[in-house]
Amino acid sequence: MNTIHLDINDKGSKYAVTGAPAATADDAKDVVKELCRNKKFAKATHNTWAMIGADGPIKTDDGEAGAGLVILRMLERDAIRNHVVIVTRWYGGKHLGGDRFRHVQTAVRTYLDAL
Repeated sequence: MNTIHLDINDKGSKYAVTGAPAATADDAKDVVKELCRNKKFAKATHNTWAMIGADGPIKTDDGEAGAGLVILRMLERDAIRNHVVIVTRWYGGKHLGGDRFRHVQTAVRTYLDAL
């Protein structure tokens, strides 16, 4: 599992991105579960993720409506298969509106560029 802490800090919200190999939905859920064993990630407001594996495309918003789809579309564009990408957000107390999608895109692009 590879976690990248980002220098995205907008109105108090902070982001990190994590990824790991995962062929099935159960594999992806296991990666998320392992990530959340770290208390810092378990206390995050959102751990949004997506993957394209043996079961087809899967996404979870974890309360960050639409964010899973943003991750999924980026994985599809880059033809990334059997790999889960998780974008973590710690909410800073102020709504970000559409900027949150830009931050999710930045997080995923940073991760995919590091692969």
